[in-house]
Amino acid sequence: MNPPGIRARLRLAAALALPPLLALTACGSGGSDGTAPAGAQASPAPSDDPVAAVRTVDSVAALLPADVRKAGTLRVGSSIGFPPGAYYPNGTDKAPAGQDIDLADAVAKVLGVKLERQDASFETILPALGSGKYDVGTGNFGVTSERLKTVDFVTYINDGQGFAVKKGNTALGKKVTDLTQLCGLTIGTGAGTTFEATLTAQKGVCAKAGKKPYDVKVYSENAATLTALQQGRIDVIMSTINGLRYQAAQPASQTAFLGEFHRLDVGFAFKKGSPLTKAFQAAVNELIKDGTYARILKKWGTSASAIDTSRINPPEHA
Repeated sequence: MNPPGIRARLRLAAALALPPLLALTACGSGGSDGTAPAGAQASPAPSDDPVAAVRTVDSVAALLPADVRKAGTLRVGSSIGFPPGAYYPNGTDKAPAGQDIDLADAVAKVLGVKLERQDASFETILPALGSGKYDVGTGNFGVTSERLKTVDFVTYINDGQGFAVKKGNTALGKKVTDLTQLCGLTIGTGAGTTFEATLTAQKGVCAKAGKKPYDVKVYSENAATLTALQQGRIDVIMSTINGLRYQAAQPASQTAFLGEFHRLDVGFAFKKGSPLTKAFQAAVNELIKDGTYARILKKWGTSASAIDTSRINPPEHA
């Protein structure tokens, strides 16, 4: 499922991101070793398995198109990045773990189908949905007005945008609430993300405030972003709230979380007009109802981002 080139890049990224001592250190919580939202492949996953008990729900499976039920498989484009979303425990390429992996697997079991998961870089997945390469995409995709023009979403969690700096850096205080706080700094973020879009769209705020503009450096791999922060080539990272908070909470963390900036619903992504959305929505709601959803979020420490019900294409948060 994972082409050799991708496996090699993931292993190299993990090696670059982790100092030797930390690369050998695992935390009992089963999360990141603290060096990364970038990679964090040096930690084992939690051992509990709330997905194991999930069974097919015939009334929900019946919402799938007949050809999908007959084939029994769905092709998933999956962006593997960092805990708690999706990552490779212990730097292996055997099987990814994380909140997004568990939720997708649980939904598939409710629907009675198997997932054919294909690793892909974050920025390539949404365009590939339109071409039919994947049936569904996962990768902590935030629901935005711009994406809703070309992609359908079925929500499963509420996450969003946040910031982090190297531990000990107090220049920005304890929280970033306005992008003018970043003026004159260099910000690292992921390619094709809502973070890149936000920073690009708002780049003029510094000039309006009479300040030096901030600079944005975009990376295709999360490990490269963290390495840049550790080496002082960027001053701050903009990434997911849950990922940055999870990382900063680890005992060996080298980063400090600077708070929530903008909340976003996050969902499974589909090509516009996909006949799969109603089935996925019903499956997520079934997992919420039977308690599996809450157990998965508790496992990965993301209970504060739980949603009450899954929605199809909700409007972007103001």
